Amino acid sequence: MQTFVPEDLEDDILTDLMEEINELYEASEQTLIELELRPQDNELQRALFRSIHTIKGDLGLVNFTPMIPLLQHVEDLLDFLRKGQVQYTSTMSDLVLLTMDRVKVFVQEVMNQGKSQYDDDLHQKLVLAVSRIKPDNQADHERLLHEAVLLLNPALDALSGSDGPQGAGFLPEGQALPATLSNTGIPKAMSAERQMDMLFFRELMQTIEHRSNYWAGRGDRIAKLALYINHQAGSPIDDDQLAVACYVHDFGMAFMPLHLLNKTEPLSDNEFNLMRSHVYKSSRLLEHLDQWDHARKIVMQHHERPDGSGYPLGLKDADICDGAKLLAILDTYDAMTHSRAHNKSSRVPKKQAVIEMNRQAKGQFSAEWMRHFNSVMTSLLTKQSN
Repeated sequence: MQTFVPEDLEDDILTDLMEEINELYEASEQTLIELELRPQDNELQRALFRSIHTIKGDLGLVNFTPMIPLLQHVEDLLDFLRKGQVQYTSTMSDLVLLTMDRVKVFVQEVMNQGKSQYDDDLHQKLVLAVSRIKPDNQADHERLLHEAVLLLNPALDALSGSDGPQGAGFLPEGQALPATLSNTGIPKAMSAERQMDMLFFRELMQTIEHRSNYWAGRGDRIAKLALYINHQAGSPIDDDQLAVACYVHDFGMAFMPLHLLNKTEPLSDNEFNLMRSHVYKSSRLLEHLDQWDHARKIVMQHHERPDGSGYPLGLKDADICDGAKLLAILDTYDAMTHSRAHNKSSRVPKKQAVIEMNRQAKGQFSAEWMRHFNSVMTSLLTKQSN
């Protein structure tokens, strides 16, 4: 590992830099979602190029040199894209956002600690991996993109059941690539009409997330992990229905008083009953959309418990659908591992959250879906710690 120590910079400069990176990240995320629907849209392609170009230029102005070679090669790739020399794929979106994630972590460490550690050997491998994607080797693009993505985040290889990348070129020529976790919870293999619905529901959820200081990114996090676990379990739940349920299950929270959403003290019985009503409000969003009828069922049941102690109907295990059983687990996991009004000082690490959930699993969570959850989290958390 190498340590980067920047020249003296005023705090305001670093703050402005981080704010712009965050803004460009959010803009790029939306651009990439739209590119899934319109991969040939040249304006979207140019917007993505400009975002990476701007971030690279900003880092150059403050001499944050370790990040610049990687950004330069990603920019070169996006230059090929906007000129029509390479084709957009979903894996390209993973590469762009994971690169931005790495930049955000680097800058945040400099802001917090006055320095940042980075793996120069890994950065060189990343630069080499991205530089190999050229207009004249189109047939190899998806494999090469996948290799670069796995260097940035080896945990994504868990979906393929492999042990992770073994260096550049670890995938044989012509081998089919497994699906990776998308950067949103929107399934890639769905009709354009359903994708438009999904974008609408996701945008609604993002609006709702702004109503509380503690919900940012919640919809995407839960939807991504839900689809991932469902795939590992053999996809017994329809992906589209599950993703919609993940995005709209807390829609009813938008109609709760702000003082209640941000209350740090225990809720009174009346307040708790009011909060429970969000299940009905959320499910009504889908009431007249027949194509999302099963998603509505998942939303209605996601606070039910196998022992019958849940709400709103007190259903027991056999009467609760699989989607609701899985969503109940992930709703709790996300609440434990991310700040909320009632637990902002007691947020627990991911591994600890998994341990604690298993201690309380009997009666509260489906035993079958806890096994799938445990299997996936063991794999992901082990890879992240390596």
